[in-house]
Amino acid sequence: MTDTQSTGRRVKAQVLSGFRDQLPAQMLLRRTLIERARKVFEAHGFEPIDTPTLEHLEVLTGKAGENEKLMYHFLDHGDRPVGLRYDLTVPLARFVANHQNELPMPFKRYHIAPVWRAEKAQRGRFREFWQCDADIVGSSSTRADAEAISMVAEILKAVGLPQFTINISHRKLLEGLARGAGVPADLAPTVYRAVDKLSRNGLGGVRSELVEAGVAGDAADRLLALISQTGENQELIEALRENAGDDPEVVQALENLGELFDLLEDLAPGERNFRLDLTLARGLDYYTGIVYEATVDQPKVGSVSGGGRYDGLVGMFSGRDIPAMGMSIGLERIIEVAEEFQLVSAPASVCDAIVIYHDDTFGYASRVARKLREDEFNVDLSLLGRKSFGDQLKYADRRGIPLAVLIGENEAAAGMATIKVLASGEQETVPAAMLGAVLASIRDR
Repeated sequence: MTDTQSTGRRVKAQVLSGFRDQLPAQMLLRRTLIERARKVFEAHGFEPIDTPTLEHLEVLTGKAGENEKLMYHFLDHGDRPVGLRYDLTVPLARFVANHQNELPMPFKRYHIAPVWRAEKAQRGRFREFWQCDADIVGSSSTRADAEAISMVAEILKAVGLPQFTINISHRKLLEGLARGAGVPADLAPTVYRAVDKLSRNGLGGVRSELVEAGVAGDAADRLLALISQTGENQELIEALRENAGDDPEVVQALENLGELFDLLEDLAPGERNFRLDLTLARGLDYYTGIVYEATVDQPKVGSVSGGGRYDGLVGMFSGRDIPAMGMSIGLERIIEVAEEFQLVSAPASVCDAIVIYHDDTFGYASRVARKLREDEFNVDLSLLGRKSFGDQLKYADRRGIPLAVLIGENEAAAGMATIKVLASGEQETVPAAMLGAVLASIRDR
C-alpha cells in the first residue's frame, strides 16, 4: 500500500512552471512538423545522432555565455556535478571529440530533441523545449554555411511559413567594425551581447550597456552608426569594403559574406529572403564567423531559427581545431504558430480505422483487425464491445478516427464487414478479403 493510500492524502496534480503536458492532438502536430524537418535534413544527406540529456558539468560550462546562467545543474547520486543540456551544439562538440576517429569528415548530422533552460516562462518560451539542429563538422568552406542557411529556408516553407527573412552577418565583421570605432578588443564579448539585444533594447539601450561595460561614449556612437547602415546585400558589402582599410579580419569577413550571398543564389534560386544585417550578433560565445537568424514576417512571430560558424568549439574537447557550422530551429514557437493559424494539416488520430463489434463477434473482429494490421493499417480493436454500435461510433468520432469497420452477427456469419466513413456517414458492406483494398481507396482519396 502506498503512503497516499494509507494516509488518504491527495497529491496535487500540478506541472512545473515552464513545462507542459502534450495531448495527442498536440503530439501529432509536433510529429508532423518534425517529420517535415527530418525530410529536409535527410534530403541533404544529414545523418541522425543522439546524445545524453545529462552531461558532466564541465562539458557544458565556459562555452555559451548567458545561456549557461539558465542551465539546470546539480550533484547526482555519485556526487558528480552534472547539467541538463541547454542546447544541442555543445554536446555535439563533445560527441565529435569522442568519436572523431569513427566519423568521416565532413560529418553532416541532425539532432531533434529536447533541451532545458531555467528562463522566465512566457508565450513561445518554455523551460523544456525542442530544437531541430543540423551541423556540418570538418569543413571550413563557405559552401557549408550556405547549405545550412538554405536548409532553413526550405524547412520554414515546408512547415507552412513562407514569409520570412534570414538575417546574416559575420562575427569578425562586427568585431572589426568595433575595433575601427575605437572599442577595445577585450570588450568584444560585451559588444556581441549588447548588440544582440538591439531589437529589444533599441539603440539607446545598447549604447547604455556598452558604456556601462567600459566602452567610451564616442566609440559606442561610432559603432552604432556603422552597424545601422542598410542596403542591398552586395552593394552594402562593397561600401564596407571601401572603408575597411587594411584590417585583414574585416576584409576576410566581407569576402566570406560576398561568396555566401553568391552561393545562396545557386542553392536557393529566386529566393529574396536573405539579408545582410550588420546589427546581428548572436549572443553565444562560441560563434566565430558567419551567423544568421531567421524571423517570420507573416504572421509576425519573431525569431524561429538561428545559427552560425563555431570553428573553435570542437577543439576545446579534441585538442585540435575542427571547423564546424550549424543551424537550429526552435520547434515550440513554430508549433504555436502552426496551431494558431492552422498552417499545417496534421492527422486527428494515429488510427486509420477502428473495428467495432458486439461481444459475441469478438473472435471474428479480432481476426479482421489482425489482418488489417498485417496490411499496414493502424487499427484500434474496440474495448467497448458491451456497448451499442452507436456508443462505440461516438467514441471513435471523439478520438478523430476517420473510418469504422462494423462487425455484427450478419457480417461475421457471412465473412463480410461494413465500412463506415464517420465524417459523411456513408457506408458499404464488402467481403473481408476485399476490406484492405477498399479501406485504402477510401483513406487515400
